[in-house]
Amino acid sequence: MGILNDRVVIITGAGGGLGAAHARVFAAEGACVLVNDINGDAAAAVVDQIVSAGGRAAVNTSDITNYADSENAVRQAIETWGDLHVVLNNAGINRDRMFASMTEAEWDAIMAVHLKGHFCISSHAVHYWRDQTKAGHRVDARIINTTSGAGLQGSIGQSNYAAAKAGIAALTLNQAAELRRYGITANAIAPAARTGMTTAVESMAQRMAKPDDGSFDYWAPENVSSVLAWLASADSAAVTGRIFEAEGGKISIADGWRTTEGVDKGARWAPTEVGQAMQQLLANEVPAQKVYGS
Repeated sequence: MGILNDRVVIITGAGGGLGAAHARVFAAEGACVLVNDINGDAAAAVVDQIVSAGGRAAVNTSDITNYADSENAVRQAIETWGDLHVVLNNAGINRDRMFASMTEAEWDAIMAVHLKGHFCISSHAVHYWRDQTKAGHRVDARIINTTSGAGLQGSIGQSNYAAAKAGIAALTLNQAAELRRYGITANAIAPAARTGMTTAVESMAQRMAKPDDGSFDYWAPENVSSVLAWLASADSAAVTGRIFEAEGGKISIADGWRTTEGVDKGARWAPTEVGQAMQQLLANEVPAQKVYGS
């Protein structure tokens, strides 16, 4: 028995990279895993690995950017294993470009896969869980989203990706606030790990390479998967509305925007007076973390 024994989980983008690692770790912890990926062969390979190791998994090729098709993933999970407990939104792509050169197609592709992709399957899952709650059944469900440090602090050359990942962080906070009444928690992870997306640049690939000496593999995606397995478990029921960061053996919480004490005149500021107020505000601020690449 593992920490996820008999929990039914949908993992998007699980045909490779982080998603595949999540699927294998979740299955090893006892979960029934619906491996979602538009690449059916890649998803089937992950399912074969899981089944060969004694786990339970099935292939799903629903398009997460298509609202109607994404419902098939929820339906398949329930029909295959009788219930659904967790949606782990992991699928993602890159279309990196400096903002001045970015095309509409590059912007739209990122918004579709990341932001809309986080909405579609989760929406259908929430409808199922809400109906279960209204019918008097106890629901202990999880939405786990994937954001990024790029979304939390910005990233040069990734304005589309950063904006989508920031949107996912905000979406997570709303989901947590709105869905707790139905027995649903919502949290997000900002992972740092070795994947196809992070190692596309040669310098990153070298920095994140697996050590040859058998020492701790700092950038292994499974390091992140362990954190998510706990978030998907019954043990995490009291945790919601949090943005976690996972890198190597380190787990941390990303704090969001906070309102400072401010400067209050108690009346309307004249435009000529605002500059002095701004000087005071900026002198007292806690500097934000730097934008990646700046």
